[in-house]
Amino acid sequence: MPMTLTEIYAEARQLSPEQSAELIDLLLVDTFNRPDPAVEEAWGKEIDRRLAELESGKVKGIPAGEVIADVRKIVGL
Repeated sequence: MPMTLTEIYAEARQLSPEQSAELIDLLLVDTFNRPDPAVEEAWGKEIDRRLAELESGKVKGIPAGEVIADVRKIVGL
């Protein structure tokens, strides 16, 4: 008999943060791996815009370690 969603959730809560992130990524890819050409084009333009802003010095990037530390504080890890 397949596990219920409640059972799956209880098991998933036992995972490490890294394993949880990997599981989430796998589920998202499996669920939403149907790229919409319009969305892909819009993201391409957004990426180009953001990269141009970084390269021109208009905006300053935040180091990944700093961002991750901030997120961990927010979510209580």
